[in-house]
Amino acid sequence: MDEKKGLKDAYALKTPEDSINLYKTWASTYDDDFAKQNDYRSPIEIAKFFAKYSNPEDTPILDVGAGTGLIGECLNLDSKEIDAIDISPEMLNIARLKNCYSKIIEADLTKTLLINDHHYGAIVSAGTFTHGHVGPDVFDELLRVTRSGGLFVFTVHYQLFNKAGFDKKLIEIQKMITKPAFHEVYVYGNNPDKEHGSDKVIITVFRKR
Repeated sequence: MDEKKGLKDAYALKTPEDSINLYKTWASTYDDDFAKQNDYRSPIEIAKFFAKYSNPEDTPILDVGAGTGLIGECLNLDSKEIDAIDISPEMLNIARLKNCYSKIIEADLTKTLLINDHHYGAIVSAGTFTHGHVGPDVFDELLRVTRSGGLFVFTVHYQLFNKAGFDKKLIEIQKMITKPAFHEVYVYGNNPDKEHGSDKVIITVFRKR
């Protein structure tokens, strides 16, 4: 798949089925023709801020919308259990080959997750809360599966933070979380695309009370 076409298709996604269909054909070349070619920064930034805010008790970790496992590679934490969850089996197959996850979970994040209450000590995510992917309502489930004190470190596309209601969701759940910290970073280090090359994400960090 051509990089620019893939990027445009990713921004055009509307439904979980759209994601399944796109990443079915993109999975095998995603790391090379998207992540490396554009210097996709979000997974690296998530790993950096996770290191800044985390402590040894923040485990196991759930990588939400893990895709091909870019966060798992960047975290590179042998001592912590990291699970990958994504809707695309093809993307997860690539993640599995990297041997940086304890468990691979294929699931639709917009549905109830088959995960026990209070199981995870941390939630990380890059590139999932963006155009046509997953909206803010998923935080009800993510909070359910995270234990008290659990750390959240995730990106939200800056254009959607208010437009898609992430700001309102954080207010809605404010009694369940600590005051969020926000860090604005560029998504790409090398992307000539005129429309999206200078895109930013808001890395949001908080803990479940």
